[in-house]
Amino acid sequence: MDTKFFLGIGLAIVLVFSFAAVYTSFSRLPMAAVVVPEEHETLYQVSTIDALMLGVYDGVQQISELKKHGDFGIGTFDALEGEMIVLDGKIYQAKADGRVYLVRDNATTPLAMVTHFNQDFSATTGEFMNFSSFSKGMSTRLPSQNMIYAVRVHGSFPQMKVRAIPMQQKPYPPLTEAAKNQSIYTYANATGTIVGFYTPDFFKGLNVPGYHLHFMSDDHQTGGHILDFVVPANTTVEYDITPKFEMLLPTSGAFTGVNLSQDLSKELVRVES
Repeated sequence: MDTKFFLGIGLAIVLVFSFAAVYTSFSRLPMAAVVVPEEHETLYQVSTIDALMLGVYDGVQQISELKKHGDFGIGTFDALEGEMIVLDGKIYQAKADGRVYLVRDNATTPLAMVTHFNQDFSATTGEFMNFSSFSKGMSTRLPSQNMIYAVRVHGSFPQMKVRAIPMQQKPYPPLTEAAKNQSIYTYANATGTIVGFYTPDFFKGLNVPGYHLHFMSDDHQTGGHILDFVVPANTTVEYDITPKFEMLLPTSGAFTGVNLSQDLSKELVRVES
């Protein structure tokens, strides 16, 4: 296929995963009467995590358009300025100054992932967990580790450690360098909502494999990308199975020329944690 033609028309990739077998492996009876629109079963993503790792930070989609694809999600903003939290249909920006701002529709994003959150099942933590033990322990509670799940947790967390990266200047550095100037905040007894996704290992290069989570306090004053936390025992973790995946790839700018053939998984682990 002619590459120029491919880029000229734009590109949306849609993958549909069958989850019929998984669907019957957990109880969904309390919500059986709820009819979820087909378009709400999709994880919509702008660009790829590896492109962001390599410094592709220019916003390529307006927030007004992103809102059409979901009411729940995470991401970042033009020039890598802060962390995105999408909750209850509103989009917030946790900046490096430690504050959270409501985002205007004309803002843009270089990387975001959203869906319409409709809980399919939940699991309860059996003990106090930090991020590492949560990631490992709660992954084993999933009906399948080969599915995409939107993840939501509301509660009071004894410790919540978050970060936000300040706006970058061109020429943009890779994410490993930009993250060296991140602002880190640790909050005690933080009450709010954890927002994010679990994606399978085979999403390496497209998204963050495993749990990728952001946080926002109930008063919308604090938030960011979660580096670590303490989740109490008996905390309910809500999951929305998301069997469809749609990706929008930029058709111009730095993305079209960046080398995405390399394995950046080790660098990603350092940046995420």
